[in-house]
Amino acid sequence: MVIVQFHGYPSRGFKGEISKMGFKGLKTKLIAATCALMTLPWIGATAQVRLPNALSSHAVLQRDQPIHIWGWSGPGETVTVRFHDQTRTASADDLGKWSLWLAPEHAGGPYTLTAQGSAASDSPVTLSDILIGDVWVASGQSNMEMPLSGFPGNAVLKNGQQEIAQANLPTVRLLRIAKNPSYFPVNDITATWTECTPQTAAEFSAVAYFFGRDINSREHVPIGLIDTTWGGTPVEAWMSMDRIGSDAGLMPIFSAWAHFTADLSDTDRIIVKEKREDAAAEQAHLPKLDHSWHPPDPLSWQPANLYNGMIAPLVPYTIKGAIWYQGETNSTPERAPMYSRFFSAMIQNWRAKWGEGDFPFFYVQISNYYSPDEDWGQLRDQQRRTLDIANTAMAVTLDIGDRDNVHPADKQTVGARLALAARALVYDEPQLEYSGPLFRTATVEGSSMRVWFDHAKDGLTAHGPALTGFEIAGTDGKFVPATAKIDGSTVVVEAQSVTRPKAVRYAWPGWTDANLFNKENLPASTFTSQ
Repeated sequence: MVIVQFHGYPSRGFKGEISKMGFKGLKTKLIAATCALMTLPWIGATAQVRLPNALSSHAVLQRDQPIHIWGWSGPGETVTVRFHDQTRTASADDLGKWSLWLAPEHAGGPYTLTAQGSAASDSPVTLSDILIGDVWVASGQSNMEMPLSGFPGNAVLKNGQQEIAQANLPTVRLLRIAKNPSYFPVNDITATWTECTPQTAAEFSAVAYFFGRDINSREHVPIGLIDTTWGGTPVEAWMSMDRIGSDAGLMPIFSAWAHFTADLSDTDRIIVKEKREDAAAEQAHLPKLDHSWHPPDPLSWQPANLYNGMIAPLVPYTIKGAIWYQGETNSTPERAPMYSRFFSAMIQNWRAKWGEGDFPFFYVQISNYYSPDEDWGQLRDQQRRTLDIANTAMAVTLDIGDRDNVHPADKQTVGARLALAARALVYDEPQLEYSGPLFRTATVEGSSMRVWFDHAKDGLTAHGPALTGFEIAGTDGKFVPATAKIDGSTVVVEAQSVTRPKAVRYAWPGWTDANLFNKENLPASTFTSQ
């Protein structure tokens, strides 16, 4: 069967063509096209079997779980898939879509996979060098996107050139998804799997690479990493429209989008104005003004657009879990208080779409950064509160931030802390401490407050001569700097000006000198007891 597809619907461009050629000319073209279609050999012809690009040579298929294989062929055609010692068949529906499941396989390979249609004219599709191991999806914005090669002129990875040179990992495979906002869920991607080499790793997510390298070296199983990231994007762009529309509590997403799009009307003129101001400042030997950031592609902010184009085509692929690093774009004062609601909904949305239960979802708390017009403390606390969702863990990065660069250089520590969570919660090292101290509760003791922590069973410590970063509030709700001292696995906090304390918080400013750690040298999370 030959399939001819017309892309898109009548649009401004289509109307423009009509105006150029006139309706008579358009009619002539349509008749010619129809006659050409009528001459094609439809009867008895079939479409060749095709697999999605996510199923390609060099792929890693998920071990110890049923393996999903799917694709397209002629309508009603029988497709036979052979892999390792297994043979399975499926029948395509009237759209030519087919799907089947292989029985779980243990880690191993390399293997070959073939898909063969039942039509005599079909040629088999053959994939080679397939490994069985663990597949992790890495997503989020620029701190997850930042590759081993860094962002030229903006951010450099610590020991970047050395890390790239050493990135020869034969049993780690990489799939880097192209940026693709879409108004509707798409069913395929353009990228295919590659081996992990210095050339392929250089432009791959550094955090994902370090996470995968750690797991691969410790567990001795193949690791597949899927990098689906886009810098400067909000969390709501990464969840599906049906999830957003099913929850009244998510309606502020549409209000925020309406506000955002209203501000786009004059973006071109604003950018011209800003360039004019910068030129005038340079001519006067003055510093440039601090202009607002403009997203490079507004469609990357539209609710559900990145889910549609960069997550939906991956959902049929069997995976182990996901790692996530995002939140900076949601840190404005009006957005930050809603982040836990939105982020929790996104995690639940992905799990529902994949249909693999509560798969592990580990994420990075945004770091330590001077951003006075944004509410990074609130956002970090909202991320902490998302730990209420089952089978999640959070890597705290307060100690490795950069005051003046939103992209800290030390991505090795970030990947290692995500890997700690995976080792403890997924890879049978349950005694391993994987988290810094997390706020449990605070009790009033006269004019002071005692703060209790989880993940502090062996005690707490301060990195520095004195414990810093704590604030306390009385009945007026106004926080003031406080003195704090460690008492075993708790911290006692007080301030001379507050005699009747009601609340305590920690590491609240965007850039903070907060320095509380547990004995495993993992930093405490931002929190507020309110």
